[in-house]
Amino acid sequence: MIPVTDESAMNGYNSSGTRVFLGKGGVGKTTCAAATALHFAEAGERTLVLSTDPTPSLSHIFDRQRSELECEVVERLFLAELGLEEVRTMWDERFGREVYSVFSAFVDVEYATFVEFMTSVLPGLNEEFMVDYVRRLALEGRYRRIVWDTAPLGQTLALLGTPSLLARHLRLAPRVYSHLRTSGERRESMMEVLRRWESLASLCMAFLRQAVRFVMVTIPETLALRQLDDVFGELARYGLQVEHLIVNNVITTADSPFLAQKAAQQQDHLRQLRQRYGQVPITEIPLFPHEIRGLERLRQVAAVLGPRLFDR
Repeated sequence: MIPVTDESAMNGYNSSGTRVFLGKGGVGKTTCAAATALHFAEAGERTLVLSTDPTPSLSHIFDRQRSELECEVVERLFLAELGLEEVRTMWDERFGREVYSVFSAFVDVEYATFVEFMTSVLPGLNEEFMVDYVRRLALEGRYRRIVWDTAPLGQTLALLGTPSLLARHLRLAPRVYSHLRTSGERRESMMEVLRRWESLASLCMAFLRQAVRFVMVTIPETLALRQLDDVFGELARYGLQVEHLIVNNVITTADSPFLAQKAAQQQDHLRQLRQRYGQVPITEIPLFPHEIRGLERLRQVAAVLGPRLFDR
């Protein structure tokens, strides 16, 4: 497991340097993240745009071949797409053996099976690891801006509490030691692993609270609005808040009966959004008549997002 950095490292973060884009599938989250990253790069800031989506589309939006490495797509803009296999390898190298030593005390499982389970079957673990990956990138200082395109972090946030839960259980139920499959020396090692894992999870949560800005992307439809309440509440339970709300695909020119009806429905949804989340800056992106792909069309989106998002 990687060494745990002291809390004083928080002073090394750029407090406005990391943005996380949240949103359900199909709302334009990746497009907004890509446009934001392109803006920062073209403003002269070395920027990394990062996706941990199992089916990433960042490369498609930039009209590039996919690469899991940090490849430069334009001057000062680097892109990385980390799918399940890349995350599994990174998690294995950084965490796998020591976390395995904890769980193998309770269950008889081969290491390869354990890694496959932890990184694919257990929801959200890849994002849990990516929080620490992004945290370390922020500390390294190689990038002035980091833009992370991810799913809502509810599962990730819950998993950050896993080591504390395990450690608390073992402290409160010492008789479990009589049933462990390991020696006394190994049991002490297991508790030390839990302490380090717990400390690292605390650092990750502190990073999210103090050095990350959360941007929510949605569309003006009924189901999307209902989902927003869940996501806002989910973040609030962990002391996190959305700093900007982007509403995508807003109809601005209703030149047919179909579009006029859709636009009227959207306006009702937009009124509800302003009533519920009026304390959060809201930016509306119009429904474009073309696919957003390539630099010029990303610049169109960036122009709409404007300084309300970029200067915060």
